[in-house]
Amino acid sequence: MVEQLQVALSELEIIKQDFEKKSLELRKKIKQLEEEKMHLRLDADVQRSEAEKWRKGKTKAEEDLDSLKTDYKKLRLSMRTAGLGKTSEQWRHKIQEEKTNADQWERNFREPQARNEDLEKSLSKSKNERGELRARVAKLEKSLHQYRNHNTAMELRASLSKIEEMKGKIEEL
Repeated sequence: MVEQLQVALSELEIIKQDFEKKSLELRKKIKQLEEEKMHLRLDADVQRSEAEKWRKGKTKAEEDLDSLKTDYKKLRLSMRTAGLGKTSEQWRHKIQEEKTNADQWERNFREPQARNEDLEKSLSKSKNERGELRARVAKLEKSLHQYRNHNTAMELRASLSKIEEMKGKIEEL
């Protein structure tokens, strides 16, 4: 009987050790699961935060887009009002016309200037005649200067570059 008790105690001791071993394993597993649960909560919080940031970014982008659309409409209206709604081809044609006009003015100026130079050489004998020719040359130079000051081709070129710049911005919008 003592022997049976010792065997029972041994078996009980083995079962107790097995129980403690399994209990320790389960505690480790519970601790690991709790850590995973904490990490998952942190991941969920990060993802919620990211989602909120994306929602805010989307809202801001939509507001910016609406603002750009409004600005674009205002710009188109301003361009139509100012008469700037021409196509690039129409502006090129207009500039070419103005260049042609400017070239014609230049030729018209050069002819009298060349004639004046010839006259100045042939009439160099008389001081009065030279003074008159110089006055005439000065007058022509003054007209050229006035012409250059009022040259619309230059203004159109500047306007075209501004318009093309505005069109580029509009196209970007």
